[in-house]
Amino acid sequence: MNLHLDDTSLLTAFHNHATKEKGYNGIVKKYQEKLYWHIRRMLVSHEDTNDVLQMVLVKVWNGLENFREDSKLYTWMYRIATNETLTFIEKEKKRAIVSLDQDSDIYGDKVKADTHFDENQLIWRLQLAIKSLPEKQQLVFNLRYYDEMPYHQMSELLDTSEGALKASYHHAAKKIEEFIKRY
Repeated sequence: MNLHLDDTSLLTAFHNHATKEKGYNGIVKKYQEKLYWHIRRMLVSHEDTNDVLQMVLVKVWNGLENFREDSKLYTWMYRIATNETLTFIEKEKKRAIVSLDQDSDIYGDKVKADTHFDENQLIWRLQLAIKSLPEKQQLVFNLRYYDEMPYHQMSELLDTSEGALKASYHHAAKKIEEFIKRY
C-alpha cells in the first residue's frame, strides 16, 4: 500500500473486507514513526515506547471500524497514543509507589542511563529539562516543539482551550530555559 495515499483512501481500503489488512497496514506505515517519537519523548525508554506503541496500534485496529471521521485520522491516533502513554506513566508511578516529586528523578535517571548520554551536550540537557516538567507541560511542549503541532489541532487533541495550551507551552519553555541555564 502506498504511503502517500491520503487518509480517505486508506480508510476506504480498511472498510473494504477484501483490502482491510492492506488499509490498516498502510495507516500503520504512514503514522507509526510519528507515533513512536511522540510516545518516546514522554517515556524516554525504547522498550517502554515499543510496548505502548503496540497497545496503541491494537486500539487503532479495534477502533477504526467505529472511527466517525469527526477529526482527522492523525489527530484521533495521536489522542489514543497520548492517552495510552499517560495511562502507562500512571501505572508506572503506582508500581514504583513513589511520590510525584520522585517520579521526575526516575525519568531523569532513565535519560542519564541511556548509553549515548553526554551531559555536556545540549540535547541531553534539554531532555533532562523536559523530564523535570509536569506531565501536561511535557506533553504540550513536545507536541509544539518537536511535532510543530498548531495550537488549534492540539486543542482538539487534548480537549483544552488554545489559550491554556499557549500558557502551558510558555511556562514549560521558561522552566526549560531556567533548567538549562542552571545545569
